[in-house]
Amino acid sequence: MIITQEQDINSQQEDKKVIKCIVWDLDNTLWHGVLLEDEKLSLRKDIVNIIHTLDDRGILQSIASKNNYATAIAKLEEYGLKEYFLYPQINWNSKASSVKEIAKLLNIGLDAIAFVDDQLFELEEVRFSVPEILCINADEIDKILHMPVMNPCFFTEDSRMRRLMYLSDIDRQNAEKDFVGTTDEFLATLNMNFTISLAEEEDLQRAEELTLRTNQLNTTGYTYSYNELNHFRSSENHKLLIANLEDKYGSYGKIGLMLIECQPDAWKIKLLLMSCRVMSRGVGTIMLNYVMSLAKSNNVRLLAEFVSNNRNRMMYISYKFAGFKEIEKNDGLIVLENDLTRIQPVPSYIKFQAS
Repeated sequence: MIITQEQDINSQQEDKKVIKCIVWDLDNTLWHGVLLEDEKLSLRKDIVNIIHTLDDRGILQSIASKNNYATAIAKLEEYGLKEYFLYPQINWNSKASSVKEIAKLLNIGLDAIAFVDDQLFELEEVRFSVPEILCINADEIDKILHMPVMNPCFFTEDSRMRRLMYLSDIDRQNAEKDFVGTTDEFLATLNMNFTISLAEEEDLQRAEELTLRTNQLNTTGYTYSYNELNHFRSSENHKLLIANLEDKYGSYGKIGLMLIECQPDAWKIKLLLMSCRVMSRGVGTIMLNYVMSLAKSNNVRLLAEFVSNNRNRMMYISYKFAGFKEIEKNDGLIVLENDLTRIQPVPSYIKFQAS
């Protein structure tokens, strides 16, 4: 059954932490009329405000429309909206395949996507093929801004810049495709600056956002509220570290978080996460080796917790590559330990600073 009522929409939201991207249809959704049939089109009431507001909240947007690409892009440009849509899929493929392609290109989970269309058939097809996606009938567009999954707890500077950061990523990807040489040689051209520091109070809104939004590159899936993070920040028995990355194309923002529980004879990494946008930059390894160095200089054991969520295996592999070995397993919680005998130097292609 397709969602047409507000209560049905709310029932689908119960299992969703946050929507990271809204994928819009065009004809009779974003605008009134059919692009290839009607001479005059008109934008849906308040749609510009909705798009701008979602953008300010850090919710990405894209398009899945059965249309002529050049004609549709020209119309979006005419309305001043083209820049708001990342990786638009304007073709004659199924909407389900288009949405899957958008998720792949953005490197986000399908359960973090909402799809808006006016056609019941298209909504049914997407819901059947990709049941994780939140499907919204175009009749309910005026309710989108009020849905809990569209309202993050905080609107951070990283949120407001998220689309621009993704646009910078597209520039990086295009540059990498054209580059002739090894991966390390390409990374050296980016002039990357990576910093790790103890989280300050002004970092906590972004830190909470990271725990809520990051599922794939998250070692435990633990989420923490602002108040909990503030407690850890102030606690003598914890270290809350936050990481920032920038390069010649601009800032990636605050992209990594690590929570360490510190006991006199052992430190335990309770949480390590990073944005999917920096997965190929090696920052996870740098963060781990930095903490390994700290633990060794403090003459303590270094443990780490890992909880599989079926999507974060890459983080388990990161631990193993860094030399962590399993020492305990209980009800899905894996405890690993590093003997601190093999601490890797920071790669030459990146400038690293800790404070």
